[in-house]
Amino acid sequence: MAVSESMQGRQKNGVREIPALRIGPDFFRAFCWIASVAVVALIFWVVYQIAKVAWPAMQQFGFGFLNHSAWNPVTDNYGIVPFLFGTLMSSSIAILVALPLGLAVSIFLSEDFLPLPARQVVRFVIEMLASIPSVVYGLWGIAVLIPLVKSVGKPVASHLGRFGLFAGPVFGNSMLTASLVLALMILPTIAAISRASLASVPGTMREGAYALGSTRWETIFGVIIPTALPGIVAATILALGRAMGETMAVAMLIGNSSRFSWSLFQPAGTLASLLANQFAEADGIRINALMYAALALMFLTLLVNIAGEGVLRFAQRKTAGLK
Repeated sequence: MAVSESMQGRQKNGVREIPALRIGPDFFRAFCWIASVAVVALIFWVVYQIAKVAWPAMQQFGFGFLNHSAWNPVTDNYGIVPFLFGTLMSSSIAILVALPLGLAVSIFLSEDFLPLPARQVVRFVIEMLASIPSVVYGLWGIAVLIPLVKSVGKPVASHLGRFGLFAGPVFGNSMLTASLVLALMILPTIAAISRASLASVPGTMREGAYALGSTRWETIFGVIIPTALPGIVAATILALGRAMGETMAVAMLIGNSSRFSWSLFQPAGTLASLLANQFAEADGIRINALMYAALALMFLTLLVNIAGEGVLRFAQRKTAGLK
């Protein structure tokens, strides 16, 4: 009788209760713990392997490697200041270009400015940009952007050449060319995540703003965007991380120069392009220096993510009304 009640369930207030079936320990929870520990251990293992190869260069160059501007394989004299600057500069320009465009696209797609079929087509095209290989972006930049930057950059440099950002002769393979392609590559990330954040804002907040007399644009900029700000910040962090680590398209377009220059029209280099271009032919201390540069790129990305996490938490607290 007890077995029959256990199998069929008990009646309580006319509702049949089905007993929970538990077979052995909680395997799913254990699997999640194992997977989490394995991922963390894998990251530390990768860092350890890179640091082990980079250790001779770290001993020889020390922290001077991070503030020295020479990269000379002939004399085995290495420093990554131009490449650090190029990584930060190209990523910053890409974010400055892509963030307003991505946010505008996300607003356009989430606030019913177009009929649903048209929005679906635009969203599909924007998100499809994320699946295009980076080498295709590089080829497109060679065919389209390099001639465009040359033709537009010459009159700009002639009028604004006294400013550091526009000084010197104009080259097609330059910081500006690579940054514009990076902006196009990270645009889908910003647009897709920002659109999802804007669309998740409760409709009651829109209706409440309209009921108080706000216009459509006042509602968008005063209510919807501040509410979706944590998602927009998260999209920006992810896009910045991709821009800093992008390799092939940047290596094809930035000029791969080891000289330090403030000009947007001059060739430059990034840490990722440095590794892609020189690792195959490197040997000796040069390999150790390249691995030291890879370690610096990892820690630079880590610092950016930590800063972004701080901004994200601040945005979440402000959205929740906390100080």
